[in-house]
Amino acid sequence: MTTAPVPLPSSASPQAPWRDLSGWGGMAGRITPGLILCLAVSAAAVALAHVEQALFGRAWLESLVLAILLGATVRTVWSMPESFRPGVEFCARPVLEVAILLLGATISAQALASIGGLLFLAVVVIVVVGIGAGYGLGRMLGLPRRMAALVACGNAICGNSAIAAVAPVIKADGEEVASAIAFTAVLGVAVVLILPLLGVALQMGGLEYGVLAGLTVYAVPQVLAAAAPMGTVATQTGALIKLVRVLMLGPVVLAASLIMGRAEATTDGEKRRPKLSKLVPWFIIGFLILLAARSLGLIPAALVEPAGTASSLLTVVAMAGLGLQTDLRVVGRGGGRVALAATLSLLVLVVLAFGLITLLGI
Repeated sequence: MTTAPVPLPSSASPQAPWRDLSGWGGMAGRITPGLILCLAVSAAAVALAHVEQALFGRAWLESLVLAILLGATVRTVWSMPESFRPGVEFCARPVLEVAILLLGATISAQALASIGGLLFLAVVVIVVVGIGAGYGLGRMLGLPRRMAALVACGNAICGNSAIAAVAPVIKADGEEVASAIAFTAVLGVAVVLILPLLGVALQMGGLEYGVLAGLTVYAVPQVLAAAAPMGTVATQTGALIKLVRVLMLGPVVLAASLIMGRAEATTDGEKRRPKLSKLVPWFIIGFLILLAARSLGLIPAALVEPAGTASSLLTVVAMAGLGLQTDLRVVGRGGGRVALAATLSLLVLVVLAFGLITLLGI
């Protein structure tokens, strides 16, 4: 049965479907069915990731990728009753925002400073250029603006987490998010497999290979997997470079929200002042506050790992919610262009990485 896609709730809407003015009890009753469904999909995704780990020694597809794919499969084959919608949308938006906020507690300025000022600045520039080039390539290939932005940010920053963080700000719908995550995830696995072979073929040292891996591989675990075959120096360098890219998540989402706010500041030809909440999402403010608190030593070291774990688990639940709003048949229609855009934007990052290695004489 073909069912109409359920759109993500817009921040411009007067009231999101998961809210209920009758109070917390009423809201809890509305979100419970969808929340239970999202938790069930999330649990299945985590279990499958553990099976991958047991069988292959690593999870080639992370639990958050599996969550969105499982959710989308359920959505495609099952006509979800309307009673599930509030809970699913609750997971897809506010739960995701809390996950992004908690990510700030896992990053410290001290760790970033250890990379060195010049290399830090170079990585920031490459991320910015990579986003611009990726977006331009996506548009040249005919991708919609929001899809091109998701693919570009996913490649240049930190893959799935960046896509998930940027999506609510630019008002991307579930199908756009699912497409971007699905194709970048598959490409990410390919990079982990191919990059060590490239490093060996080019006889790269640990430092230069670590820079290459840190600038091109998507997720932090994947960076470690790709860098480990080249030694400890490559692993440590790759992790630090990747950390700088993750740090760019906050500023990039903030910039996207400012651009979106300005774009919405004109309605029917009449200029109006956008609200602060539209310009700067609350969870990005929280992200930056937690980052500052961690850097100042206000967050105990014992809480950093639990914060990261909570952020990861909440992101999996949010991806289940996004998947449950996505019809795979719709996603497949634009798959070729999305895959090509993701591949070309990744190649741009590879070229920029080699350029940086040559320029700095690493």
